[in-house]
Amino acid sequence: MGALTVLLLAAVGVRVVQTQVQAEASPTINGSCTTAPGADGAVFTLDLDQAANATTIAAVGKRLGLPNHAVTVALATALQESQLHNLTYGDRDSLGLFQQRPSQGWGTEEQVQNATYASEAFYSHLRKVPKWETLPVTDAAQAVQYSAAPKAYAQWEPEARELAIALTGEVAAGFACRITPRPESVTPSPDIAAATLEAELGAPAMEQTVTPARGWTAASWLVAHAVEHHLTTVSFAGQTWTRDSGAWTPDPAAPADRVTAL
Repeated sequence: MGALTVLLLAAVGVRVVQTQVQAEASPTINGSCTTAPGADGAVFTLDLDQAANATTIAAVGKRLGLPNHAVTVALATALQESQLHNLTYGDRDSLGLFQQRPSQGWGTEEQVQNATYASEAFYSHLRKVPKWETLPVTDAAQAVQYSAAPKAYAQWEPEARELAIALTGEVAAGFACRITPRPESVTPSPDIAAATLEAELGAPAMEQTVTPARGWTAASWLVAHAVEHHLTTVSFAGQTWTRDSGAWTPDPAAPADRVTAL
């Protein structure tokens, strides 16, 4: 597949996703997503919008080849700045997940409200921070954001770290969502999901042999974006997630090293 084809697929995927969210969104569509219990037993819960944005942030970080600490910093920042919602408002001209300001060179209003672009922009700035890899989360975030509350990011570090562990595949089956049943009137779109996932994570991640970490990153993304793409099942590493159960369970029919969705 050529670069132009990939870009076109990604663009089509974004437009179709927006249409599908509107088509399926209704008072009957609801759900929530949770991390697996951490070392201290803590479980963190996100709504579906937060989950979709969090998995995009994680996927982009992995596509850029960044360590999981970068994903933790990005998630903590977005939790503080927007509660992981893609805001259309903010202080002065701040917008989007990271409350980036077009007037300060972060991009156009449209760009900073695109979760993929905003994530890339955040990571680009983070990489320019001297020794960011060893800085505490709140200090690394502040070096990018220049917030009036420089220590505020610290309060989100536990949740951001557990999310990063789950969404970057440090643990298997670390993230799941329970969503109300898919309306019978809609058709699943796994092909569009695959193209959109590829645009965010880079290189095909569905129906291809993948490492465990990459596979679980992709599987978590698909679960979190199940509403947009009308998915009811995601399978990987001998386990299957279903939309109504909201859990990963052993499945002898699930592929060991490929991610599939339907």
